[in-house]
Amino acid sequence: FPLEMAYDEDVGSNSLLTYHLTSNPSFSLAMKDSPDGSKLELVLDKALDREKQSSFELVLTAVDAGDPVRSGTVQIRVNVTDANDNAPVFAQDRYRVSLREDVPPGSAVLNLSASDADAGTNAHITYSFGKMTNKALQKFVVDAESGSITLQEALDFEDTRVFSLAVEAKDGGGLVSHCKVEVEVLDVNDNAPEITLLSVSSPVPEDAPAGTVVALLKVRDRDSGENGQVSCELSGEAPLSIVASSGGSYKVLVLAKALDREEAAFHELVLRAIDGGDPARTGTARIRVTVVDANDNAPVFSQAEYTVRVPEDVPVGSVLVTVTATDVDEGLNGQVKYS
Repeated sequence: FPLEMAYDEDVGSNSLLTYHLTSNPSFSLAMKDSPDGSKLELVLDKALDREKQSSFELVLTAVDAGDPVRSGTVQIRVNVTDANDNAPVFAQDRYRVSLREDVPPGSAVLNLSASDADAGTNAHITYSFGKMTNKALQKFVVDAESGSITLQEALDFEDTRVFSLAVEAKDGGGLVSHCKVEVEVLDVNDNAPEITLLSVSSPVPEDAPAGTVVALLKVRDRDSGENGQVSCELSGEAPLSIVASSGGSYKVLVLAKALDREEAAFHELVLRAIDGGDPARTGTARIRVTVVDANDNAPVFSQAEYTVRVPEDVPVGSVLVTVTATDVDEGLNGQVKYS
């Protein structure tokens, strides 16, 4: 950088000038010979960094060779202009956020902030999403100026439990930095237990032994943790009990005691599945079991003994007495023949 030469009106040795610069590791002086005379130059010896020092105050001194020595000084101010040599920097490379699945759209997720050591437009940062799944782009939006991430569509824990968001910060000079935002979706007890009847053995013979499997069913709750833990109970007057399978999601209805069609020709019961949420949710299923007759009842006469008085001259073929027997079984099992 050429500097203006000093001028001394004296002549001879009194006008011979030498130059000195205040000590600075970044700059030095150089005298350059040229056809039209020597020229003084300020030379940059060390790379500048505006973010560390944006200006320098130097003093250039010209000293003559006279006796006594006389000198003159001039101040040199060096202003360092910005170059876009710094990319934006996030406070963290990775952020983790937890959201309940019932958080309404429009809720704030996270306020991101990146810094840039440059100045002016080189430090102006805009935010955007990088390469992500379409589902994540539908659920979240980032404000280009503030960096705040907002939920724009309802979450569903049963559909997606974790979202990975790639956020980019770009300065006015085009330099980019990245960070990851992991959004964990927390389960809410928003699903009631579901009961699916896989098989029902109906009708059931009334002489079926206790322990006979009557129905096989599947109980499922799409929630997790305690919200997805289900217990079952039966309501209604039915000689049935519930047995859980080893897998936990299947239940078996078995006969708790022998049936009696003559007491009840069918049984209607309600199976309730209750989860462990607070408040708890309930699912129900209705089961009807028809009882098939077994020939477990003998005919019964209306009287144990009949006494009939008959005159000795009663004509042959006369009806002496009519006896009656009944059978509480049904169908062929309840038809009575006499002999």
